[in-house]
Amino acid sequence: MGREFTVIKALGPTDVPVPVAYGYCEDPSVTGAHFYVMSEVSGQAFYTTEDVEAGLSMDARVTLSNSFMDTLAALHALDPVAIGLGDLGRHDGYVSRQLRTWYGSWEASKEAAKYDDDRIHDLHRMLLSTLPEQGPPRVVHGDFGTHNVMVGSDGVITAVLDWEIATLGDPMADFAYALNAWVDEDDDREFAPFAATAAPGFLRRSALVERYSSITGCDVSQLDYYRSFNYFKTACILHGVYARYLMGQKSTEGVDMEGLYNRMRGSIELAIAQARDL
Repeated sequence: MGREFTVIKALGPTDVPVPVAYGYCEDPSVTGAHFYVMSEVSGQAFYTTEDVEAGLSMDARVTLSNSFMDTLAALHALDPVAIGLGDLGRHDGYVSRQLRTWYGSWEASKEAAKYDDDRIHDLHRMLLSTLPEQGPPRVVHGDFGTHNVMVGSDGVITAVLDWEIATLGDPMADFAYALNAWVDEDDDREFAPFAATAAPGFLRRSALVERYSSITGCDVSQLDYYRSFNYFKTACILHGVYARYLMGQKSTEGVDMEGLYNRMRGSIELAIAQARDL
């Protein structure tokens, strides 16, 4: 709670749309836990194709495509020290730390998951050996998607929400994560058939890359690396979730275990596909 409040308050005066952060309370006697109060923001978050078809016109979908990239670019343009977020995280080694964390998760989960895959180990070695040099750290959201932003009926983002895993890191990793979750018209829809951006009318992924790079001036020549890294990370996360289900730590009632398994394997395949030219 304190972390999220700190981020929202720091971003308030910037071009990144966030709710107004009114106050933070550390006294658990008030509600039983720490809490903060923020302003109400109009708009809607979009989780599924059905949400989009009910809430956004075709023109608004184009507007949201552009607003999505404009907002992320605005976040990554900020100097975290200048806005008081210099202590939000370490200033170096973001991707290497993530690789260590999520590969460690895979290793720790493979017995319980009853599944290992040589391709994950190959990907880990490749991603470590071809790690791009990291530029200046920026605030990274960590889960930037249409489900974590409020959107007006015109398609303009009115606020970015859910900053609890925000930290300092490589903005290209944050950008690539958002791209991976954005469904393109040529994508295999097996793993995201009902994703919000699977609805018709959204701009293609290539247009998002062009808009982001034109605003930020960032070198996107290593984008395939960052997209591969994010698919690798997704596979490791799903592997851990799958293991917890098999261990009985989470109820499997209503859970498509076969679908979860296939999404994990599919993420590995997508990571390999993105890494072919590295």
